[in-house]
Amino acid sequence: MRIEKISASDTWPLRHIVMWPEKPLEFVQLPEDHEGTHYGLFEENKLISIISLFLKDDQLQFRKFATRIDKQGLGYGSKLLSHIIAEADQSGAQSIWCNAREEKCMFYEKFGLKKTERKFTKAGKDYVIMERIF
Repeated sequence: MRIEKISASDTWPLRHIVMWPEKPLEFVQLPEDHEGTHYGLFEENKLISIISLFLKDDQLQFRKFATRIDKQGLGYGSKLLSHIIAEADQSGAQSIWCNAREEKCMFYEKFGLKKTERKFTKAGKDYVIMERIF
């Protein structure tokens, strides 16, 4: 297993199939993708999990975190998230945060992220902003 930086376009197919399969591919493409740093976790040269990081001021936001459906619950996403949190901590960022789907909050809490009071709905899905201060 290895984690490496990948291009934004390498993340799009996995984002699409895992997060928004009912939407067109363009729905998972972010206008700011060219500004982000994108990571992929590979096993036997197959892309298993992806995450995208965006720095603004001293805060890192991770977005579009997805793991292949047939590999979820096996620790791949946890390894990738642990990797980027460690990298964020070493980078000097003040915090790392995400827009978490309500049903995924317990997962993120295992990594030290805490719910904030900020919530919103997008495309019929409820989100809460979670953050971890370093």
